[in-house]
Parts: sequence; C-alpha cells; structure tokens
Amino acid sequence: MFIDRAKIYVKSGDGGDGSISFRREKYVPLGGPDGGDGGKGGDVILVADSNMTTLLDFTYKRKYIAERGVNGSGSNCFGKNGENLYIKVPMGTIVRDVESNKIMADLSHAGDTIVVAKGGRGGKGNARFATSTRQAPNFAEPGMPGEERNIELELKLLADVGLIGFPNVGKSTLLSVVSKAKPKIANYHFTTLKPNLGVVDVQGVQSFVIADIPGIIEGAAEGVGLGLDFLRHIERTRLLIHVVDISGIEGRDPIEDFLKINEELRKYSVKLWDRTQIIAANKSDMLYDENVFENFKKKVNELGYDKVFKISGATKQGVEELLKETARILSTIPIKDLEISEEERFVPEDKRFTYKIRVEDGVYIVEGSFVDRLLASVNVNEPDSLKYFHKVLRNKGVLNELMEMGIQDGDIVRLNDFEFEFLL
Repeated sequence: MFIDRAKIYVKSGDGGDGSISFRREKYVPLGGPDGGDGGKGGDVILVADSNMTTLLDFTYKRKYIAERGVNGSGSNCFGKNGENLYIKVPMGTIVRDVESNKIMADLSHAGDTIVVAKGGRGGKGNARFATSTRQAPNFAEPGMPGEERNIELELKLLADVGLIGFPNVGKSTLLSVVSKAKPKIANYHFTTLKPNLGVVDVQGVQSFVIADIPGIIEGAAEGVGLGLDFLRHIERTRLLIHVVDISGIEGRDPIEDFLKINEELRKYSVKLWDRTQIIAANKSDMLYDENVFENFKKKVNELGYDKVFKISGATKQGVEELLKETARILSTIPIKDLEISEEERFVPEDKRFTYKIRVEDGVYIVEGSFVDRLLASVNVNEPDSLKYFHKVLRNKGVLNELMEMGIQDGDIVRLNDFEFEFLL
C-alpha cells in the first residue's frame, strides 16, 4: 500500500526536577545544600531513511513521546538526560506544523534530520541557589515542560523524470518497458491509483529515476478526483515526459489532450507548467494515418515544444531514442532542493515565560506561564524561599509594572491561588 500523507502527535520529554537536599553526615551537623539538577528531556527527531518508500507505518502508530529527564538527587547528583526519540521517514518527506500550516523541513537527502520537539531543560537543584546570605535555600526549580505539537508528513516522490498524461495513454506500459518496475496494466481508465517508481538503466545511458504519475484529468488542479494528490508528486521532478495517445482509437484528440494537461499544470504551479517537457506520441503502432502524427508534431512545435518522439510502448519503437534524449537533457539540468518561501517556512515561537496583569475588584491579578513556573519553584511558606520569590518578581519587572498601574501599599496581589499584600 502506498501512503503519502500522515498526521502524527509528537511530544519531547519534560525536564527532570531539581532536588531539594541537604548534606547530612554524622560529623557534619551543618551540611550545606547538595540538591542536584534534573536531566534534560529527550528530543523528538525525524530522520530521512533511504530504505523507506511510504508513510504506511504512521497509519498504525500516531503518537510519539520522548523520554523524560530524571530528577536530580542529593549529594549533588544530576539526573540523567532523557533519550532522544528518532523517527525514520522516507526521503522526500515534507514536515509541516499542523497548527500554523507552515513547513518545518524538507527531508530530501538520506540522513537529513529535523528536531520537531525539543526536550525541556532540567530544573536547578537547591545547591545552585546558595549564596553568602542564603546558605540553606529550601527550594529548587521544576523541570521545563517538553514541546508538543501535531505535525503532518507529506511524501513527494524523489524522481528525476515524471511521466504525465491522461489515463490510459500508456504511461505504465512505458515504465514497465524502460525499467524493472511492474505496475498494474490494463485497458481501462485509472488502472494506476498510486505513483510507481522505476530506475532506467540502459547501456549507453546514464541511469535515472522515472515516476509514473497516475492519470491527470480536467479539474485536477482544483482537486477533482485525486488530482492534487497526483500533481504534488511531480514537483520534485527535473523533467517531464508528456505521454499522448496518438492512435486516436478511443476517439480522443491528441493535441486537445496535450493542451488540457498543460493547463492543469499551469493552474497548479507556473513553475511546474514551465518545466522542460519531452513529448512521447505513444501507441504509434496502431496509428492509421501518418499525417496524424505529423500534424500533431507541427502544432506542438508551434507551441514551443521541439522534443517530440513517435514511440510505441508495446513494440518498443522509438523508446531507446527517447531515453537517450531524456538522459542528455537531464545532464544539463542541475538538481535543486524544493524551494520554500519565507511565508511558508515555520518559525519556532519564543518559548520564554510570560505574564500579564489585570485588575479585578481592586485585586491585582498576575497570570501566565511565568507565574506557573515561579510558584512551582518556590515554597512561599519558607522565609528564604519567599525572599527569592520577591527578588524574581522585582528582577522580572513585575513590581515596577504594578507601581506603574497605580498599586498602593496594602493592595492585594494574586498569583494563581497565592495572595500577598503589596508593600513599597
């Protein structure tokens, strides 16, 4: 089964908590603080693997969570860092943040990696807070929470050449002739329901990868049928072979078909529409009138396409010449990574802890992630810890902001469930 799109949930490991501990030995009655730091949480990392070809694995497992950092302990023992979680994906995978719909990475080469969720930093143990005036701090930092997000994986095939054209024009037959690929072939529309890849390895021709893109129909660029799913697989190709049924046995007009397919390419992407094309006039063994091909070639040439080959996938007529010209043109086209505009690129949000202040019924309420973090770090019932609490509020600018808002001595300040009277 070929799966080329999947959504998964990822969460990095939380940081381990710092330890509150004091040295206690038989002959050391006044041992100082010796609480160690917590370990860092594990990252979630995607890795491009050349041995994977689909995103099928992600239909069975959709949640990935990295290991948490270990808490610190006494004797200045630091907690162990959590193990990173590595997730293998096929080469050619686009990683997108679901919430913003922005692209995080294009993993197009073997071994490419992207950290999609960074592990939380470990909290500091109480030994870190000891000073000449605060010799027995009875508080420590909790570990930072890990990042979590939903991401979408989108696979775009890595092929040098894309075979395009209406259904049933002979693309799959041509692929089976020029490579060892064994696509399903039959004489009815939409035989191919998934892209097929094959490697062209002919004597005297530089090998290249060719993809049979399922038949594109009118309205594909607007999502008719499976149009969008098919069209995006052509984006990475450097060259297109446009296969047209020249025989007319099904009552189709080859030039009309050619124009319709190119119009769908133009609607989907001007860059795709402007890509170099070689035209393969297929099923020439069933051609009843040679003038049909000559007229077709003349009209196509007038449109600016000068590479037109009369071939037959069934008899292999003209196929070798087509492949040699394809390899020659490919040698002149450099390999480029998928272009990601600044508007499309994902920018990680600033994870600094923030707060906001509002006044309700005369009470100054400070709330936000900064407040949650601070209250988790201190013991407000312990004098030294409470001094540290007020120092942080002063250094963070909370106290100055309260004064700018007009707070007076004796006014109540509330942080979550903790309240205190403000004193200048």
